[in-house]
Amino acid sequence: FPVNISLNEAAAHQVPFAVDDRTFTENDLVKLDVGVHINGAIGDNALTIDLTKKYERLVKAVIEARDEAIKIIKPGIETSEIGKVIEKIITKHGFNPIKNLSGHQIKEYEIHAGLTIPNYDDKSETRLKEGMIIAVEPFATSGEGLIQESSNAEIFTLLFKKPVRSLITREALKFLEERKTLPSSTRWLSKKMSAIKAAFALKEMNQLDMLHLYPPLVEIKKGMVAQSEHTVLVTKDGHEILTK
Repeated sequence: FPVNISLNEAAAHQVPFAVDDRTFTENDLVKLDVGVHINGAIGDNALTIDLTKKYERLVKAVIEARDEAIKIIKPGIETSEIGKVIEKIITKHGFNPIKNLSGHQIKEYEIHAGLTIPNYDDKSETRLKEGMIIAVEPFATSGEGLIQESSNAEIFTLLFKKPVRSLITREALKFLEERKTLPSSTRWLSKKMSAIKAAFALKEMNQLDMLHLYPPLVEIKKGMVAQSEHTVLVTKDGHEILTK
């Protein structure tokens, strides 16, 4: 997955532009969300860096929520129980969990697959099974606890292939097919061709409904957001953290 570098009230899906000279400032709360794979086997993890020195409690809340939630993971546990632990710890620290963002199951070449791992008690009776791989991913905020989509998506996944006219778009399509079901970014594509050509190709593919877009996700009340994440294997006797 393209490295997410989401600032302040942005919870996810902010990435560097194709041409980008922005720098961090002392006013930034930075979420780094990194996914890597080896032959389709995916590891997904995230952390928050507080450059402001004002949100240490918020950062502590998501780390504690992640670690305590992981402790209860085992075959047969309901996903809502994981969410219940996360919600309890985040609210204990005086913040709100983001309820419409969640952890997720991971499969080969699928970073978001199957199960949802909630960040609150959603009353789900879905149970974990041995061999499942999940991402436990608490988000906490000083805001209301809901996110909404922003504009200008820089991350996308190829849904399916269609005939295209332009040689430029064919070149871009070849690159995206190599990514299989994994997301890509405008910046990555711009390294294979010019930024102008990448923008042209993406516009054509988007007009043909070939892409799934991931726009930036922003807290609805502009509350500051912190995130923490590990990828976890459900084992016979409990669990193993794969990204520690």
